[in-house]
Amino acid sequence: MGVEQTAEAVARCSYGKLVAFLAARTRDVASAEDALSEAFVAALSEWPVSGIPRAPEAWLLTVARRKLIDAARRKQTRDEASGELARLFATVEDEMEIPDERLRLMFACAHPAIDAHIRAPLILQTVLGFDAATIGSAFLVAPSTMGQRLVRAKNRIRQAGIPFRVPEQAELAERLDAVLEAIYAIYAEGWSDPAGSQARSRGLTEEAIWLGRLVVSLLPQEPEALGLLSLMLHAEARRQARRAEGGEFVPLDRQDPERWDAALIDEAEALLLRASRMNAPDRFQLEAAVQSAHASRRLTGRTDWVSIVQLYDALLGLNPSVVVAINRAVAVGMAYGAEEGLAALDALRDDARLADYQPYWAGRAALLAQTGRADEAAEAYRRAIGLEADAAVRRFLQNQLEN
Repeated sequence: MGVEQTAEAVARCSYGKLVAFLAARTRDVASAEDALSEAFVAALSEWPVSGIPRAPEAWLLTVARRKLIDAARRKQTRDEASGELARLFATVEDEMEIPDERLRLMFACAHPAIDAHIRAPLILQTVLGFDAATIGSAFLVAPSTMGQRLVRAKNRIRQAGIPFRVPEQAELAERLDAVLEAIYAIYAEGWSDPAGSQARSRGLTEEAIWLGRLVVSLLPQEPEALGLLSLMLHAEARRQARRAEGGEFVPLDRQDPERWDAALIDEAEALLLRASRMNAPDRFQLEAAVQSAHASRRLTGRTDWVSIVQLYDALLGLNPSVVVAINRAVAVGMAYGAEEGLAALDALRDDARLADYQPYWAGRAALLAQTGRADEAAEAYRRAIGLEADAAVRRFLQNQLEN
């Protein structure tokens, strides 16, 4: 593996781990990110000459640590600050083993002192290194605005001296939601690239599942943590079935259940059962239950669309989002007929966000086609094709349009 490939691999697997270690000791996330960025620049310059070090993670951390110490010295008239940093990082060079403190970093980013709307984006940037443009796109916020919000949040962590620790039980509930939401966003980013063709997305589903398992292991009595892990495992179980052998997109209702990962489904079902016994249903448990209803097709040979509509009704009661409403409308069409599904979609048409939302147009196109309204279906398919970034999905939609 070459220098650039090694640096990319370390960034993908260890960026958040390194930032978490540095920031936990300085309580300055921005400075930790800057120092690590400089360390990567140094690696790309020095490794081609000196060779790739035996422990690239430790090399990067050592360089970043020195950058932080140098920066502290430049800012202070005395050396107390740099001396303290040197003491805090001294054990790293002795042990060359970096503890994984990403969960602590995530809870710091979800602290009540941080504005609620920025907690999940902040976790995405600090733990995975997403840039403001990517995060802004995911949260429907302009990149410049998202960048400013992230900078303010990092300053808040430093100025307020927010601790890097997993909170006590009394503090947990108000911060766990943001942590789970961020993990879900991480998974969704990787799920959107099923072929693993985008370097930025490779490994993200595995990373999210790892974080989900970590949260469950530390908080085994939190039903929503169990629900989120169940949801991700149900989705991951169908990864291979999303593409045919030639790379063609296969929608869920046409997938071969024999290609689903039975072991992952069984684990997901066990997690959901554990959560249900706690009698505290919420968003992620309900979303996992929807996936469980789809997974039952491997045993029954049919999808219980009526039950799925009922689950979406419950979800809308908890989280009245347009995404849930669209999914419910499609399920209504499957359970009660295309006209009923279209009526449910029509009830949403005043939402301006739908003009650029591909699932709305794809769902609408399929329902219109079923009712025989060919011209309207064709127009909806063209809108969906124009909004879709995945080439395989575009080809599928084009095939639907032509047939």
